[in-house]
Amino acid sequence: MKVLICDDEALARERLARFLRDMDGYEIVGEAENGEDCLHQVTVLQPDVVLLDLRMPVMDGLACAELLARLPAPPAVIFCTAYDEHALAAFQVQAVGYLLKPVRKEQLAEALERATRVNRAQLEAVKTSADDARTNGRSHITAKTHRGIELIPVDDVRYFLADQKYVTVRHGKGEVLIDETLKDLENEFGPRFIRIHRNALLALAFLDGLELVAPGQYQVRIKGIEDRLVVSRRHLPELRETMQKL
Repeated sequence: MKVLICDDEALARERLARFLRDMDGYEIVGEAENGEDCLHQVTVLQPDVVLLDLRMPVMDGLACAELLARLPAPPAVIFCTAYDEHALAAFQVQAVGYLLKPVRKEQLAEALERATRVNRAQLEAVKTSADDARTNGRSHITAKTHRGIELIPVDDVRYFLADQKYVTVRHGKGEVLIDETLKDLENEFGPRFIRIHRNALLALAFLDGLELVAPGQYQVRIKGIEDRLVVSRRHLPELRETMQKL
């Protein structure tokens, strides 16, 4: 796999290059110092992957990635940056990875492995979801974890569970914490989720049924996981009515 490294700092480029030289199956075909230089080298060198910094002179990483995404056969883009606030924007320009500096070798290896699985159909699906985000809400939830920035597909979210100032996002591979309110999530995603308790939103796509656990007390089963969530008496009638329509 051919890799192009783009970063305005020489030490950052050398760090990534050193990691790549220690990995099998990757060839460093070039280095660039800004987005404009990167675009030129991509057209000449045809890399499979671009490791791209965000903040650079002349042209920044987001502007570069947006232009790369318009190419007939764009390379996979993995952002390597010191800034964590641009993860969603990075995804919307079809990035397949978002690593926070100092990048660790293990993180880079994981991101490169994901890049090998990206194909044109996946890229088109990402583009479509980004175009629809304004009307249908985000396609992904952004969470900062010990692994860096994780992007959780909303379609993979089982439920949102509020606990004091944070919300737990339970998805198919585990859970993450986000600093958002349940009310804002409910407003954004509307009919895809239903409130079953003052502290819980359940994804209708994963609703598996109701269970009576005590007189007048119910909980929901959730497809694919063992978790059970309590249904409040206040929200039980709406949940039952919704289930009849599914």
